[in-house]
Amino acid sequence: MRLLEQTMRWYGPSDPVSLRDIRQAGASGVVSALHHIPNGNIWTIPEIQFRKKAIEAAGLKWSVVESLPVHEHIKTRNGKWQKYLENYQKSLENLGACGLQTICYNFMPLLDWTRTQLDYLLPDGSRALRYEKNAVLAFDLFILNRKNAADDYNTEEIKAAGDYFDSLDESGRDHLSENILKGLPGAEVGFSLEEFRQELAGYDGMDHKILASHLDAFLAEVTPVAEANDMVMCIHPDDPPFRIFGLPRVVSTAADVRRILKGTDRYANGLTFCTGSFGVRADNDLPAMVREFGDRIHFIHLRSTKRDAQGNFFEADHLDGDVPMFDVMRELILWQQKRERALPMRPDHGHQMLEDLDKTTYPGYTAIGRLKGLAELRGLELGIAKSLYPL
Repeated sequence: MRLLEQTMRWYGPSDPVSLRDIRQAGASGVVSALHHIPNGNIWTIPEIQFRKKAIEAAGLKWSVVESLPVHEHIKTRNGKWQKYLENYQKSLENLGACGLQTICYNFMPLLDWTRTQLDYLLPDGSRALRYEKNAVLAFDLFILNRKNAADDYNTEEIKAAGDYFDSLDESGRDHLSENILKGLPGAEVGFSLEEFRQELAGYDGMDHKILASHLDAFLAEVTPVAEANDMVMCIHPDDPPFRIFGLPRVVSTAADVRRILKGTDRYANGLTFCTGSFGVRADNDLPAMVREFGDRIHFIHLRSTKRDAQGNFFEADHLDGDVPMFDVMRELILWQQKRERALPMRPDHGHQMLEDLDKTTYPGYTAIGRLKGLAELRGLELGIAKSLYPL
């Protein structure tokens, strides 16, 4: 019986959660990236080795690169996209030369992931990440003032967004803008309001079909490099998995994944299966998606969200919310037995709780909340695995 590889994300030396903390939490691997290198620059072998040696010195393994960011010019196929593509390919070669085999990335335009509240108070006193639809619409319509934004919403949505905007004072409006634009942990960049308007212009006229074709072209260009270096690429789904600010989305549904995997039908072209991102949509059947795509799932993010009928959601406990975690875990365990190497898994996000409530931490990436999540997920996994494969 082969279990999943337990990992946790680490943001490098500036992360308030140390490698020692991660090891004591029960993880054997680390998910990390070279966030200090500007997006589009080459990751050199000395830089990669320096990070790898630091992780190994703590008794851990650098299991997954998350993320090797895709420059916006590659997504739009404009500007210096060919130069940035060459740099990306070289970074892949360097990572492969250092023994890194699993590369997570995303193809979300501009914003890696979006939340409107980073300290949503839960009934037990802990705090979570939250996405509020009216807040996003209020930002889009009345702060960003995106051209033709009103065409994307109906009358009721515009009124609700207006009421939300009117309820905010100047400080509240600034805080909302900061949450959306400044970048959360793992984000490629942060923006000022004017910078974001300028970057949005690069996506004028781009729809789902065009962005999907750019992703296909990118995969055709990088998967051969990955294969030549015994590596796999695993795309992270959109977060949230629907259009925001008029930007197209291409990794939100099972149909999207099916198209991506068939379009570049190579084992090196795979999926980061994020239950939290896919789980925001009620039309995504997560256990069925694992059954269908399991041979191309190369990395797993396990978290749960709780959605409502208005389009809002918050990060729930790992074993609560709308994600059928038991059923998902069972399908993952069944797939794991068919694979030669252990699938890396990490508890994605976690509540700010206990002593971490009094600390400055990365939103969603506190030590105690993720330790709790990892402990719950490890227990669930072991219980299911032993029931399927009794000694």
